[in-house]
Amino acid sequence: MRSFGFPFRLIGLPIALSLALSACVAPVATTPADPTAAKRNAPLETPEVAYVARMDGAIPVPAVPLDKLPEAYRRQEVSYPTDRPPGSIIIHPGQKFLYFVTGKNTAIRYGISVGKSGFEWAGEAVVSETKNWPTWTPPKEMIERSPKLEKWKDGQPGGPTNPLGARAIYLLSGGRDYGYRIHGTPDWWSIGKNASSGCIRMIQQDVIDLNKRVSPGARVLVLNADGSVPNGLKVPPPPKPKAAVVKAAPKPEVPELEIKTVTYQVDVSEAAPAGAVTPGAAAPVAPKVQPKTDAAPLVPMIVAPAAPTKTTP
Repeated sequence: MRSFGFPFRLIGLPIALSLALSACVAPVATTPADPTAAKRNAPLETPEVAYVARMDGAIPVPAVPLDKLPEAYRRQEVSYPTDRPPGSIIIHPGQKFLYFVTGKNTAIRYGISVGKSGFEWAGEAVVSETKNWPTWTPPKEMIERSPKLEKWKDGQPGGPTNPLGARAIYLLSGGRDYGYRIHGTPDWWSIGKNASSGCIRMIQQDVIDLNKRVSPGARVLVLNADGSVPNGLKVPPPPKPKAAVVKAAPKPEVPELEIKTVTYQVDVSEAAPAGAVTPGAAAPVAPKVQPKTDAAPLVPMIVAPAAPTKTTP
């Protein structure tokens, strides 16, 4: 009887070799992609799509006219050399740009408006939280500067006219909330200007996009106006409220006295009594009366001139 062992051994050899080689190959990773990186690097919309009108939940977001929005302030991906990690935010107040770092030397750049003179700040911060259509409560100092805001002292609900806009990204510096936010604004025409009270304003559509990409705990760096890195936190002191103007008590009104002039007319046709003076006529002059005396009347004395005196030469 023939032996078939040799051919079977040849057939089994490739199988054995494949099993041996498979033991030297590392298994392929099947873990899902990092969701944080995925949302950070979501595709960027073109300007023609990015700034159209849309509904954000139940609240309408008006379109931004591209012909009135400078190209430099439109959302766009740029080359940006930095050693900051992806997900960080860098703000250049002087250039009115916000950079969201997406990778090595790359970032998404947004146009912004920053604080007016006296409200500028610089330094490091951390994203503590974000809110959709947040309630805005003006600080006491702002109400003192603008008393018309008194009606919102307990908060203005979120909506199309709310100063915080569609999103608010809250910032902490050294664990303290100084009141600074990155937020939307219905006043898109203020982008590129010094217009706020220290917060960073963005176009509504841009802050919605940034809010989708940023994560709590992200680092935020606000540069000096000249683009240099600040040496520590620089926060301006709160402006002094305007001194209250004390109005003086109104003086009591005194009725003005009415002075009447009365002219008396005398009827000249009537006989005037003796001694009466006719109006307009000169008063009679009383005659001089010599005082009476018992003494004899004075007689003038005539004195003769003295005779000339002879003198001896």
